Amino acid sequence: MRTLGLILIAITTTLAAAPATAQRYDPRYPVCLQKWGEAGATGIDCSYTSLEQCKATASGLSASCFANPYSPPPHQTPPGPVSRQRTRP
Repeated sequence: MRTLGLILIAITTTLAAAPATAQRYDPRYPVCLQKWGEAGATGIDCSYTSLEQCKATASGLSASCFANPYSPPPHQTPPGPVSRQRTRP
């Protein structure tokens, strides 16, 4: 009987737990906005192309902007060939 009670408590606890939602970071956009809502709830929106654009949206809200951790680094061109000249004594 005790085992049945523990099993029922375990099932009830499992079913009562709210499912977790995954945060989505869109790698096509380099800047994200994090908003804070009531009771500490947060939401992340990674749909901004610049920090200035994000800051304009966050103005007056309980929000902040940050670099998207999944955005690829900006493309850098490799340095050109290094020319080394020989000096003759």
